[in-house]
Amino acid sequence: MPEFLNRRRAGFTFPLRVMEELGLDRPAFAFVVGGVALQSDDGAHLGDIFNPYPTRFDQWLAPAAMARAAGLAEEVGGRWRATAKGRELAARVRREADAYLATLTPIPPGELARIASLLQRAFDAVAASGVPHDHMTRAARFVGDGRIPLVALENAIFALWQARDDCHMSAWRDAALDGPRFDVLTRVWRREAATEDQLVARLAQQTPEDVRDGLARLRADDLVRADTLETTARGTSIRGRIEDETDRRFFAPWPDDVAREADWIRERLGEVNAGLAPAS
Repeated sequence: MPEFLNRRRAGFTFPLRVMEELGLDRPAFAFVVGGVALQSDDGAHLGDIFNPYPTRFDQWLAPAAMARAAGLAEEVGGRWRATAKGRELAARVRREADAYLATLTPIPPGELARIASLLQRAFDAVAASGVPHDHMTRAARFVGDGRIPLVALENAIFALWQARDDCHMSAWRDAALDGPRFDVLTRVWRREAATEDQLVARLAQQTPEDVRDGLARLRADDLVRADTLETTARGTSIRGRIEDETDRRFFAPWPDDVAREADWIRERLGEVNAGLAPAS
């Protein structure tokens, strides 16, 4: 699924043209179309627009300012939201993306439509399962013309990927972790750094103080060893259970007849990805 999301619009050039037209750079365009336009009309704080792991948001300040200067976004009470002009831009991109995807037939349309239908049913089941909807609400604002087979597949896979996010977030929250601290735990669990300074460098989306504070709290909770950057037996167990629980919350609600088609879905989706342009 992530490979599909990375490849399906690789040849879609409309964003380049509209960025030039509006005088936007790519981060400002992403801030509007992939960020605030997918939020509710009330908007969201910077920490809630993309993912729950950073503690610093400097990288979005310039794009947000550019989007505001272009009349595409506004900040009200610390919350960023798309203006009417910003939502029209997102709708315009959606229409052009639909038209582009309609030209692609990596596998026969009937098979595309069948994969889309099965995966949409999987999403509907996860959405109804009681998992908190943090990111799943984005799917309704993202959705394109489902009468186009590849668009229907994009709708379903994007929605499922948001559902996967929500399953993961609910799993680590139930383990009494917050996003930044969970990210620190994950990097230690994966052994991405040998020293605290290396860990700080790896986690550039957090302030050095937040990384060190998160690490100290993980050590106090006996999740990370005091003498080295390794998870304790307890930390390893909890991190593994979070991954297992994410899978359970994501896959358990799938209808039985959809689950039985898993091998067919995986095979055909692999063929779809092979038939799409490589991601840049």
